[in-house]
Amino acid sequence: MNQAHYHLLFNHLPIIIPIVGVFVLLGGLAIKSEVVKRTAYFIFILGSLANIAAIATGDGAEEAVKHIEGITQGIIHEHEEKAELFALLSYILGSAAALAVWSSLRKKSFAHYISYTILAYSCAVLYFALQTGTSGGEIRHTEIRDDTILKDQYK
Repeated sequence: MNQAHYHLLFNHLPIIIPIVGVFVLLGGLAIKSEVVKRTAYFIFILGSLANIAAIATGDGAEEAVKHIEGITQGIIHEHEEKAELFALLSYILGSAAALAVWSSLRKKSFAHYISYTILAYSCAVLYFALQTGTSGGEIRHTEIRDDTILKDQYK
């Protein structure tokens, strides 16, 4: 396997894991279970850590595909920029989830509010996950590309 294979293996995890976290957190809020909410927080932390692997394999994947016809530096650059922003937001989500675990275990008065804040923030992060995933898909899947990104402005 080359770096492109590894990137394809890891890049789905930071997107899928927080989706699962949102559903688990919604369940925890619905049944008012601190254990279920803590499980969701750990899922968000895991998703944040998965971003490390996706980012670490990105440059190698770029090297593997940048010489393929139809793949431009502009498309790769756009994906890279979106991935960096998504990773940063994901790391913040993971850090906030760690704070939420601490506040839940210590039975802090603000722990309940953190749950709703993390739920809202995780939904915002998922928007950027969608943007990142779509821009990554556009690298090899020309059928989903927007005509405006076909112009290679970075060559």
